[in-house]
Amino acid sequence: MKAFTPLLAAFALLVSEVQAQVITGDISYTEPAHERQVLDVYTSIGAKNLPVVFWIHGGGWQTGDKSSVQIKPQAFVDKGFVFVSTNYRLFPNVDMETIVRDVAKSIHWVHDHIADHGGDPNRIFVMGHSAGAQLAALICTDDRYLKAEGISLSIVKGCVPVDGDTYDVPAIITTAEIRRLAHAQPQVKVGHREKFGSDPEKHRNLSAVYHVAKEKHIPPFLILYVANHPDTSAQAQRFSSVLSASGIPTKAFGAKETTHSKINDDLGLLNDPTTIALFEFVTESLKR
Repeated sequence: MKAFTPLLAAFALLVSEVQAQVITGDISYTEPAHERQVLDVYTSIGAKNLPVVFWIHGGGWQTGDKSSVQIKPQAFVDKGFVFVSTNYRLFPNVDMETIVRDVAKSIHWVHDHIADHGGDPNRIFVMGHSAGAQLAALICTDDRYLKAEGISLSIVKGCVPVDGDTYDVPAIITTAEIRRLAHAQPQVKVGHREKFGSDPEKHRNLSAVYHVAKEKHIPPFLILYVANHPDTSAQAQRFSSVLSASGIPTKAFGAKETTHSKINDDLGLLNDPTTIALFEFVTESLKR
């Protein structure tokens, strides 16, 4: 029995570090609320004044759900955060600007009510995967959306977009269409151009890179991406260079031996390099 003592001790330590989650689901963040204008809050018993992670799911702006969070809520709750996962209305039922406004309304609800769930309304981290990465990046650079809700970027402590390919919408539209043309492939029926429209000005307005500027309270960024994916890695480097040029603390982390789905699924796993980079970022950002 003595031979198992270290193993049992390690297991007991692991269990002691796992916090019991308190989950409040399907909270409407606007009135009257559409069935997609709801969010879930994950917190811990006795939580008070904890930093908040606001998570935006992916799915090409057409699919996806706030329940697709894998182990992220538990991982963040264990680290002393409140975790919020939001839904939003989807294309083609609404256009892209409406989707962004839904996300802004959800953040507004969090700012006004998260203290009731143990969170600090002035220490929010905005994060998202894929389509959610574009939405997170845009919300955290184009301050008009939060201003329309009566709040500002000053409440955001950091932004973590995960493997997005649309921080520069004109670039991805051109890249995708030229690639298909060069290889004599048919254009897709519902691609980026169809989702973002045909107006070049709208493309720029929906691109985070065109809203980066000093003196806007743009928060620090950690841009996570799949290192061997040509589009998301190019977009990450482009966005990172624009942010850095404006003096905004920025790190781009390329995850190796992973995929677009796996980088998201693995966030929160112990010893996952991307997770380690993520928690280092939020820890450092909370010191600012």
